[in-house]
Amino acid sequence: MTDWKIVYYSDSVMQFADNLPVGIRACYARIAERMVMHGPNLGMPYTRAMGEGLFEIRARGREGIARVFYCTTVGRKIVMLHGFVKKTDKTPEKELKIAVRRLHEVQHEDA
Repeated sequence: MTDWKIVYYSDSVMQFADNLPVGIRACYARIAERMVMHGPNLGMPYTRAMGEGLFEIRARGREGIARVFYCTTVGRKIVMLHGFVKKTDKTPEKELKIAVRRLHEVQHEDA
């Protein structure tokens, strides 16, 4: 069985991940590595299903908490759609809307 592959929706999403604060970025990298080997559905506390095929990576470090939304496509690809650094307990509606819009674009492309 082949490993999963991580791809990014855009260069800006990749840059977001690359520019996370060191502790959060290390956590994100560990989770992403685990996803490549074991598949995208790691479950809490690493990943969480958001519904309609949308998931989130739950990365945390001393500097705070980040979320990176993703989906999966045929060919064992994990597509990182959008990320943000959390400032409140609840995921802001604006961030979720961006991820859902990109999810629908990726799903439409894949159909």
